[in-house]
Amino acid sequence: MQFYQVDVFAKRAGAGNPLGVVLGGQAWTDAKMQQFAKWTNLVETTYLLPAESADASYRLRIFTPHKEIAFAGHPTIGSAHVALESGFAQGAAGVLQQECAAGILPIAIAGAGSARLLSVKAPTARVLGCHDDPRLHAILRGLSLGALAPVLVEGGRRWWMAELGDEATLRAWQPDHAAIGALARASDALGLCVFARSVSAEHDLVVRAFPAGVGIIEDPASGAANGLIGAYIAQMEPQGALARGYRVSQGREIGHDAQIKIRIEGNDVWVGGQTQTVIMGPLYF
Repeated sequence: MQFYQVDVFAKRAGAGNPLGVVLGGQAWTDAKMQQFAKWTNLVETTYLLPAESADASYRLRIFTPHKEIAFAGHPTIGSAHVALESGFAQGAAGVLQQECAAGILPIAIAGAGSARLLSVKAPTARVLGCHDDPRLHAILRGLSLGALAPVLVEGGRRWWMAELGDEATLRAWQPDHAAIGALARASDALGLCVFARSVSAEHDLVVRAFPAGVGIIEDPASGAANGLIGAYIAQMEPQGALARGYRVSQGREIGHDAQIKIRIEGNDVWVGGQTQTVIMGPLYF
C-alpha cells in the first residue's frame, strides 16, 4: 500500500489544503478506513479504489476523522492528482471520470506535474431559499453585506453563504464560531462561507469558510463551497462580470494562500486548482 500527502489548490507546497490519499486499500473494511482517517487527523483522507462502473476511471471514498462523506472538492482534486502521478488511472481525451457517492463526476486535465490544473464539475447546486434566520442575522450583525442575499445552498455538501460588502471587511472579520456551529447543526449544514468581490489584479473573489458544524474553525481551501458560490452567482447574476468564471483567494487569514479557479458553462460549475505532492511512501498501518 502507498500513502500520499498532498497540498491542494496550491502553487507551492504549504499554501493550500492538505489531504491524505491511500492507494491499495480495497482489502480494508469500512471500520479500518475510518480508523486510519482518524489517525491521520487530516480534514479528509481518501481511498483510491478500482472503479465499479465501466464509465469511471476509478472509485473514490472520502473520510473525515469522524465519518464518510459523499463529496468534497479538495479531496476530489487532490486524489485525481495522485491517480495521475501514481499511474493508478489515466485520462481519456483529457478527462478523468471519478466514481463516488455523489455519482460519476468528470475531472478535466490541463498540463502536467506540479503545474497541472485539474477541474471537477461540481454536483448540481440547489438554493434552498433566502432564509430570514435570526441566528444568521446575529452572526452577521454589524457587517456591511454585499449585493447577494444570504442563502442556504446544497450540492454535494450544504453550506450557508453570505456576501460581505468588501474584501477588507471579510479579511478582518472575527466571527463567533460557536454561533456558526449552532446554526450549522440546526440546519444540517457544514457551516458558513462568506465571500467578497475584490479589485485586486491577482483574484476576483475572496472566500473564507467556517465549517464549525463539523468542528473545524476555518478551512484554508474549500472546493465544494466554492462550487456552490459559483452556482449562486451564476444564477443570480447571469449577465454579471463573474457569470462565466473567476479567480478565488482563500486562506491567507490562517497562513495559507490557496488559489482556486472557477469556470462556469451554462448550469455547470467547474472548480479547479493545482496540487503539490508533499509526502509519498509505503503504508504499514
